[in-house]
Amino acid sequence: MNLEDYKGIYVFVEQREGLVQNVALELLGQARRLADELNDKVYAMLLGHHIADKAQGLIAAGADEVLVVDAPELADYTTEPYAQAICKIIGDRKPESVLIGATTIGRDLGPRISARVKTGLTADCTKIEVGANRELLMTRPAFGGNLMATIVCKNHRPQMGTVRPGVLFAMDTDTSREGIITDYKVDFDASKIKVKLVKTVKEQTDLIDITEARILVSGGRGIGNQEGFEAMDALAKTLDAEVSASRAMVDAGYIGHDRQVGQTGKTVRPDLYFAFGISGAIQHVAGMEDSDLIIAVNKDKHAPIFQVADLGIVGDAKQIIKKLNERLKK
Repeated sequence: MNLEDYKGIYVFVEQREGLVQNVALELLGQARRLADELNDKVYAMLLGHHIADKAQGLIAAGADEVLVVDAPELADYTTEPYAQAICKIIGDRKPESVLIGATTIGRDLGPRISARVKTGLTADCTKIEVGANRELLMTRPAFGGNLMATIVCKNHRPQMGTVRPGVLFAMDTDTSREGIITDYKVDFDASKIKVKLVKTVKEQTDLIDITEARILVSGGRGIGNQEGFEAMDALAKTLDAEVSASRAMVDAGYIGHDRQVGQTGKTVRPDLYFAFGISGAIQHVAGMEDSDLIIAVNKDKHAPIFQVADLGIVGDAKQIIKKLNERLKK
């Protein structure tokens, strides 16, 4: 394999029902920064059906060229046709790097592609940088989050990584950017497509995804019981915020996994993050340390959460939540 034959940073643009997901814009922003450093180009891979109208927005978000694969087989996400399409692009275009969001779709798709094109995959990256030899340095939590491992794919191309939503920054939209939109044709092998989406059942909820929330009221073991979470709910309503939690509270059954912040949950970056009764284990901190303002409340003045907090209060979290809510209501 001649590594010099491989050029360009390719980003899989995840879309659901025609709506481009934020993680794709974050990846394009980071790819643009990496490409500028490498004097390379950014290519967006837009797969779906009747989605060509989204291509120009991807150029404004950082892409130099958008490869639009528009086909009925790609109307709904299933692994095989999406894997066939991206492997065809990789085989034809020889990208140096491929970035995919570490979503439910990306975590399914990434390993399938890397196995087929015989390269490595760094899963769940939280940071990507350029190394001394132009290779990508992909950092992810290891050993239960107790250290951060930086992984390099030296001998194979493309370099592949799935990146957690919320850890990178999209670039400011620039509508003056110019780029190429390419209609990319793929001949699908229908004999290998064994899975068909029969029905989609959506859960009805008025909750905002915690990765999109501007204010998060988050609770940990120090909240202790259902009464504590009800107090957090009341505070969240006053603040027009969303409620989230550490893994301990999810495991205890007080709140759903979709509300979990941390290494095994979601990475969040709100304007304001309240950490009530959260000790600040590295696994949790990895998911919220980039919040603009962190306010922590804990009985233990030596709790690690205070090391990342902008404002710390030593005291009973349950009592302080109630008093804070009363004061804010006034």
